[in-house]
Amino acid sequence: MLTLLAFLLAIGVLVTIHELGHFVVARLCGVKVLRFSLGFGSPLLSRRIGETEWVICPVPLGGYVRMLDEREGQVATEDLPRAFNRQPVLKRMAIVVAGPLANLLLAVLLYWVVVAQGVTDIRPTIGTVIAESPAAQAGFREGDRITAVGATPVRNWQELRVAMAEQLGTLSTPVRFEVKDAAGTAAVRVLDTPKLAARFSAELASGTIGIAPMKLLPVIGAVEAQGAAATAGLRVGDRLLALDGKPVANWAGWVEIIRNSPGKALTVTVRRDGANRDVVVRPTSVAGEFGFVGKVGVAPQQDEAWMRSLSYTHHYSFAAAGGEAVEKTLDTAWMSLRFLGRMLIGQASLDNLSGPLTIAAVAGQTARQGWITYLEFMALISISIGVLNLLPIPVLDGGHLMYYTAELIKGRPLSERVQLMGQKIGFALLASLMAFALLNDISRLFGG
Repeated sequence: MLTLLAFLLAIGVLVTIHELGHFVVARLCGVKVLRFSLGFGSPLLSRRIGETEWVICPVPLGGYVRMLDEREGQVATEDLPRAFNRQPVLKRMAIVVAGPLANLLLAVLLYWVVVAQGVTDIRPTIGTVIAESPAAQAGFREGDRITAVGATPVRNWQELRVAMAEQLGTLSTPVRFEVKDAAGTAAVRVLDTPKLAARFSAELASGTIGIAPMKLLPVIGAVEAQGAAATAGLRVGDRLLALDGKPVANWAGWVEIIRNSPGKALTVTVRRDGANRDVVVRPTSVAGEFGFVGKVGVAPQQDEAWMRSLSYTHHYSFAAAGGEAVEKTLDTAWMSLRFLGRMLIGQASLDNLSGPLTIAAVAGQTARQGWITYLEFMALISISIGVLNLLPIPVLDGGHLMYYTAELIKGRPLSERVQLMGQKIGFALLASLMAFALLNDISRLFGG
């Protein structure tokens, strides 16, 4: 119920703000608005205020503002000056762009509220390096504090993610990372992206190299029911000491041995209740990308003290919080646009698309974490709606802007045949993206 309510609230607010952008600017431009609709389908609720009918419809995945337009029906002579199609092209462009801009403005306001409460950041220090990842091959180590990506200095993990997304996308040149190792000594790690691209193109294109701030202890935090570990008798809280007599230094070392031992009986030495115990576990063979790998069905405990040592909080004045909010909105919008571009040219997988089911799930998760996290989620989705609607795809606001730009250049509107063809292409493209997103949602939910 919380997930459903959080989703409906977020979508309701974001769609309302988007459509209000169109509505307000249309009225300011002297255009008559016939209907303001939240949702699609037959109206559930309807009320006329002045000359506009305000309705709520059952499908809550969008909305629309219907304006007086000769292309959609006969217009009385006295209302012709108030028809949308009779407006100068710059007015029409202003009305169309107002919706996406309203979403971006809402994101600024939401981030402003969030930043004004104080922002907790995490120092860009590596707690975990995933085995066989690009980062492992580049020589990154636990305890490395990244100070710069290329020529871009970074102060926290958010800046690190942005810098990596910016510089890893082309996959054409190696990327240089300046770090200070655990002893405080300056060092350089070079990610040879052209060499790694064949195996890790999707990860690198999305700015993922196999590092994380959290440190995973060699302690079992969860045991999968019916898994190999549960069958062998391993328990939550067991501290891993050795595998076949070889010391386990960290969780990554444990994972590497397990993955490389499918079907092989291993003697695991653990510390439990103050005493050492030997347990024999046989990893299940699971098909991986490059052959079979071992799996025992356990998850680690995180080092909470380590994460606390990396966290720090910024406090901003009200004005400074506004500046940070604008910068965060622009950075996020630019990253979204770049990522969409990479998907279009095949540098990022369409598997990254998310649809309404994933959005609903995340809405519920963030709502449970508190109102600050929920507002950040709403800001991110608002930016996504704004950026998506500005894309030059017919049927979206950006597609209409494309038509009006062509009209400005030519001095006359595009022919109805060209516009109709564009609408059909745009609808097909948008329907395909929505289908991919929904399939991804179903795959994530049901493990397909």
